[in-house]
Amino acid sequence: MTFPTYHNLIGGEWLPARSGKTILNLNPADHSDIVGAFPSSHAEDVNLAVAAAKKAYATWRLVPAPKRAEVLVRAGLILQQRKEQYARDMTREMGKVLAETRGDVQEAIDEAFYVAGEGRRLFGQTTPSELQNKFAMSVRMPVGVVGLITPWNFPMAIPSWKLFPALVSGNTCVIKPATDTPLSTYNLVQALIDAGLPPGVVNIVSGSGGATGTPLIEHPDVRAISFTGSSEVGSFVGQRAAATFKPVSLEMGGKNAQIVLNDANLELALDGALWGSFGTTGQRCTATSRILLQKGIAADFTAKFVARAKALKVGNGLDESVEVGPQVNAGQIETSKKYVEIALAEGAKLLAGGHPLTDGDYSKGTFFEPTVLGGVTPTMRIAREEVFGPVVSLIEFDTFEQAIEIANSIDYGLSTALYTRDVNRAFAAIRDLEAGITYINAPTIGAEVHLPFGGVKQTGNGHREGLGAIDFFTTWKAVYVDYSDKLQRAQIDNAE
Repeated sequence: MTFPTYHNLIGGEWLPARSGKTILNLNPADHSDIVGAFPSSHAEDVNLAVAAAKKAYATWRLVPAPKRAEVLVRAGLILQQRKEQYARDMTREMGKVLAETRGDVQEAIDEAFYVAGEGRRLFGQTTPSELQNKFAMSVRMPVGVVGLITPWNFPMAIPSWKLFPALVSGNTCVIKPATDTPLSTYNLVQALIDAGLPPGVVNIVSGSGGATGTPLIEHPDVRAISFTGSSEVGSFVGQRAAATFKPVSLEMGGKNAQIVLNDANLELALDGALWGSFGTTGQRCTATSRILLQKGIAADFTAKFVARAKALKVGNGLDESVEVGPQVNAGQIETSKKYVEIALAEGAKLLAGGHPLTDGDYSKGTFFEPTVLGGVTPTMRIAREEVFGPVVSLIEFDTFEQAIEIANSIDYGLSTALYTRDVNRAFAAIRDLEAGITYINAPTIGAEVHLPFGGVKQTGNGHREGLGAIDFFTTWKAVYVDYSDKLQRAQIDNAE
């Protein structure tokens, strides 16, 4: 079988890993379909990439921000033209259905056009000085070389969240794509290259987290790290970066709750729960992994939800009729299986699914049934720990206040949803839910690029993608221009 071999992008050249080794990228729906061979890089490759980025920074930072933005506009137009091709590539390497991979590419398109507008809005402030004949202002400056580490579940959208604001701000980048899904990052960067991005401004180093990610985090010439992934790995990233005083943006896990009150539009809540729980096969940090049901509607909702979950068509995402694709690899299957077993041992009831799918065409890939667990209590591990698979827990409650307490009782705080017709409770939930995102009468998934994306507690460290990304990828400089033609001493010469 023939398949393409890809190289690292370093200083505008495509170079194999110095080790000569590669990692095969397999279609999770059909392991006989090899998407390509990608470099198995190590510290030496990272060093070359950082050096190339550092060299390119000397000139890229001097390109006016509106001109940098024009590259993003052109890249967005190229992504529009290649949307179907890139979506199919993504389904082959990641597994999610075509409707979703088209959406993933569309998110990168939206991000390109949105961030391009920021090229004319990198605003600072002017402010009165406390001294006469003195002008005071602040300006945004690029950080320098930044390291970007991205996950496999949104292999084009999330790299675009990081690359585009970093570039428009004047930084140069070294990006390490996820080992399972590097091709989509390559496609994204190819669009930038074809849009006229100069050599060395973006560099790709492909490989494992330990061999490639750690040297990138620790490199002394890398001035900031933006990471999306698990909370466990994020903690490691933050600690290692702290040793060299690097700013770090961490976007990590979630255990997201959809609350359904007795007065909710039940059909709407069912639609939202099904999409939130099983979209992307539950492999989203914003996935609905807990559905909190007020007891008045719990039985009706549960019966309808279980029936709809059982009816979902699981298969190869390239089939337009498929609704739920595979999990990305065998490790994710084992995690889903393990957590179902833990839940049942703690007293939960299996209402749907619960097993890997291995018969027929399913034997070629890594598939898991859409799974619904009932009788779950807030203290069970299945109600508190992230699964990152098509596994959802149903938890019943009595009062609105109890629902808020249950939703907030976990270590994560990314996305939440409330279904109700009561505007007072809706606004109380917006105020009281401990999360970076709250939806009213909409599912826990569906963030838009121009709003801040991120969470609280073990979900993140306070930085945000989207609206907040420019803040992370720039640093403030205070500027004073004294035109008095004499020495003036702040806080001294203006004292009474």
